[in-house]
Amino acid sequence: MTSSRILRGGGIALISALSAWSASAHADSIWNMTRGVTDISRNVYDLHMLILWICVFIGIGVFGVMFWSIYHHRKSRGAEPAQFHESTAVEVAWTVVPMVILISMAVPATQVLIRMADASEAELTIKVTGYQWLWQYEYLDEDVSFFSALSTPHDQIYGDAPKGEHYLLEVDNPLVVPVGTKIRFVFTSADVIHSWWVPALGWKQDTIPGFINENWTLIEKPGTYRGQCAELCGRGHAFMPIVVEAVSPAEFQEWLARMKGQDAPEAPTAQTDSPALTLAGDQPL
Repeated sequence: MTSSRILRGGGIALISALSAWSASAHADSIWNMTRGVTDISRNVYDLHMLILWICVFIGIGVFGVMFWSIYHHRKSRGAEPAQFHESTAVEVAWTVVPMVILISMAVPATQVLIRMADASEAELTIKVTGYQWLWQYEYLDEDVSFFSALSTPHDQIYGDAPKGEHYLLEVDNPLVVPVGTKIRFVFTSADVIHSWWVPALGWKQDTIPGFINENWTLIEKPGTYRGQCAELCGRGHAFMPIVVEAVSPAEFQEWLARMKGQDAPEAPTAQTDSPALTLAGDQPL
C-alpha cells in the first residue's frame, strides 16, 4: 500500500470519527455546548460549530502537509533541502488565505453579537441584583420583587445525606417568566462583581456594582432552566444558583397576581443575612 493511500485512508477515518463525534455531541450536549431554548442560544451554538470545523479543517491541512513532508523528505531517502528565498506567491497566499478565513468567522460572529445587544421592544423588564450570595429579582412596572437563594438541604452539603438530583442548583424562589415574550434584563450588584449565567439562554452577563448592564431573551419552550454565578465572588460563590421557570403567559399572569398580594421582602442588611452563609446552624461556609 502506497503512502498516499495510507494518508487518504487516515484522512477519511479522521473525518468519519469527527462526524460521529459531532453527531453525538449534537444529540446529548454532554461534551459540547447546549443548543439552548432560545433563537440566540442556537445562533451561538451554530457559530461555535462553524468556527470549530474551520479550525478542525485547518488543523487537518497543516498537520497533513507537515507529516507528509516529514515522511517523503526524510534524510534516509536522500532528500536535499531546497535553497530559495523570497516567493511572492507564497507571501500573497499566507496573507490572503488567513484574511479570508478570519472574515468568514468575523461576519457571522458580528451578526450574532449585534442581535444579542438589541434589547429594544421588550415586553417585560426584570432587574437582577447580585448579592453575596443570592439574587434579587425586580419586575419593573409590575411591583413584584423577591430574593432567590440556595435551598439545598444542609445535610446534603455537609455529606450527611445523599446528594439530590439538583444538588446546589435549587432555590427557594425561582425566577418565573412567560414563554414567547421578549424579556429585557438589567443587571447590577450590591457588593462585588457577580455573573448571571443560565446556559440554556445562550449568554451570561456580569453584574457590576455602580453599573447597569443589559441583555434579553425570548424563551420558546416551557420548562425549568438552571444556572449559576459565573464570577468568583467570595467564599459563597458556589452556593449562588439560578433557576428560571418558563411558563405560559396565562400561568405567568396568575403567578404575578399571587406575588402582588404578598409583602415585598426587605433587602439584606449584612452578609450574614444570606442563607448561603449559615447552612448548618453555627457552621458557616
